[in-house]
Amino acid sequence: MYGIAVTKTQAVAQAVTLDDLYPLLRLLAQGEFRSGEVLAKELGITRAGIWKQIQLLNAVPGIAIESVHGKGYKLESGLQVLDACRIHNRVPESIRSRLGGLKILVETDSTNDWLRDHTSADLHTGQACIAEYQRAARGRRGRQWVCVFGSNIYLSLAWRFDLPMADLAGLSLAAGVNVARVLTAHGLQAHGLKWPNDIYLKGRKLGGILVEASGEMAGPSLAIIGVGINVKLSGDSTQGIDQPWTDMANHLETLPDRNQLCGDLLAGLMDTCLTYQKQGLSPFLEDWKGYDIYLGQPVTLHMGNQVARGIYCGLDERGGLVLEQSDGCRSWYAGEVSLRGGETDE
Repeated sequence: MYGIAVTKTQAVAQAVTLDDLYPLLRLLAQGEFRSGEVLAKELGITRAGIWKQIQLLNAVPGIAIESVHGKGYKLESGLQVLDACRIHNRVPESIRSRLGGLKILVETDSTNDWLRDHTSADLHTGQACIAEYQRAARGRRGRQWVCVFGSNIYLSLAWRFDLPMADLAGLSLAAGVNVARVLTAHGLQAHGLKWPNDIYLKGRKLGGILVEASGEMAGPSLAIIGVGINVKLSGDSTQGIDQPWTDMANHLETLPDRNQLCGDLLAGLMDTCLTYQKQGLSPFLEDWKGYDIYLGQPVTLHMGNQVARGIYCGLDERGGLVLEQSDGCRSWYAGEVSLRGGETDE
């Protein structure tokens, strides 16, 4: 349940979840004033019930509802709620049949966790879910991912590969390339990729990718690919971010349609999986080089208590980070990268 702050007079509503409030939110998201009477009739509850739900929605970060006497209620700023049909139709017909299910979640702990709990081990088509809000989102190495309701992208895709688990080591890199391509297609510029799974824009983190794999060592394997992108963060929500961050709203005059962006990201991830199954990482390496934010620069690689320094020369054929050091070049397959001499930006 979302942590909605309530007063003593609202105590009876403490068990209300965002799922309960979502039908009202979808009506208000249509962008026009609706009276309490009309809303009550459409939802089949009392006007007092509408008023209580309005108060609870106003307590959710990222939602602000305007109330005007004689006109009713509407959202103060445009909110594009997720629409499964619009997202599904955005996926090209040529691969649409490979998507066996698409679930829109109002709130969940984590889209990756939801798919893990709701995906069959013998999956033969892709399964996807997209959330309006995540309660316990996380990034690589279990780091917390700050979430805002109804503004950003929280998307996961489950996909079965006829490959050993070890062969999926480069999947997050391939997924990152396709995410970067989609963002470019939606008007974003100057963004890039930070090995192994982060999306940066002008030195600040814009998003991340988390791939979790399971299965037999010799195959088949099930991969769950999670993508989080900051589209628009509110001021209050950013207080919990412990690293330089940015969002698309800071770099675009007009934000892309959220459902179109979700559909294109989903299609890109599906295309990534289909290509990766047949050809592995190699088709993505050239594009990775074009988006690589550290290529040719002196960097520091942190691996627990160990540190390696050198000139970053890009990726090897397996997706390892190649460092040029005094004794030659060496590939590394784990760790966190930061610019040498600068603040750690992981």
